[in-house]
Amino acid sequence: MQFFIDFFTNYGYFAVFFVLLLCGLGVPIPEDITLVSGGIISGLGYANPHWMVVVGMIGVLFGDCLMYLLGRFYGVKILRFRLIKRFITFKRLKMVKDKFDRYGNRLLFFARFLPGLRTPVYIISGITRRVSFARFLLIDFMAAIISVPIWIYLGHHGAENIDWIKAQMRHGQMGIYLILAAIAIFIGITYWKRKRRQVEEE
Repeated sequence: MQFFIDFFTNYGYFAVFFVLLLCGLGVPIPEDITLVSGGIISGLGYANPHWMVVVGMIGVLFGDCLMYLLGRFYGVKILRFRLIKRFITFKRLKMVKDKFDRYGNRLLFFARFLPGLRTPVYIISGITRRVSFARFLLIDFMAAIISVPIWIYLGHHGAENIDWIKAQMRHGQMGIYLILAAIAIFIGITYWKRKRRQVEEE
């Protein structure tokens, strides 16, 4: 984390955007630590926290959309890209495709919170073309608006105490998972009621 703090302090918003773009490309850099570090430099007075949220959202969405568009325009040929094939194999791509066929948009939403699946899911959504770009962007935005502000404002409010931030990050992850669980339960209940209504109408 200290490396990111020093790097972001020297290069500001552009550095945060650039690292988040790398995260979107599948480079194994923790997105939450990147966002928290961006929040920390805002708490130390090197950036504005609200603008940092904007930059964080743009960086996250830009990287995700890039993966979607690469999958859409290149299809499975994207695995020939040297940078991509380091992180995604045909076997992993097939596994994600099976999950995408089964869960559809729900997987697309929850993939934002699953670093190991995020990039393959976004590429698959582009390759299969089952999701329009507008729908992809909307679903991704709805997921990102949950996590990005949480991590940045956490870093901002705890800028002077890194140990406290590390402890709160664990709580923050649990809080995000609880939010996701509540969303999943709500979707499940809504789906069950709709099915039940259809059965009663028949």
